[in-house]
Amino acid sequence: MNQLFSAFGLDWRLLLAQAVNFGIVLLALWYFLYKPVMQMLEKRRALVAKGVEDAARAAEKLAGADEVATKRVAKAELDAEEIVKAAHAAATQNRSKMLAEAEERSAQIARDADLRATELAEQIRRASEKDIARLAVLAAGKLMHERHATEA
Repeated sequence: MNQLFSAFGLDWRLLLAQAVNFGIVLLALWYFLYKPVMQMLEKRRALVAKGVEDAARAAEKLAGADEVATKRVAKAELDAEEIVKAAHAAATQNRSKMLAEAEERSAQIARDADLRATELAEQIRRASEKDIARLAVLAAGKLMHERHATEA
């Protein structure tokens, strides 16, 4: 083997020293460079994985929020419809009540007008009777006066 090394011009001691140096450099690079780089890559991989998981959770929450918002809007629409129906029913009832009150007032006004007309007719009849009685007395007095005047 010595002859083989010398045929190629290699010194086995130098080759062994270079192999040891290469091993030391390889160990130093592995310890100081490869390990920290791999740790940094693992941390970044974990960070990216966490970011993906967070994004997935956020998407799920967003989908859930959309569903909740849709339900709330639907409930609000139902509540609004109920309020409108209740208001419509109250307005109809109020209108019916007001109409009944107006009819009652109208009937009361008509009864009052009939009563006043009856009272006025009665007053006019009494006044007419008084006038007729007064005129009858005056006519009788005039006739008596004329009879006395013709007799005398």
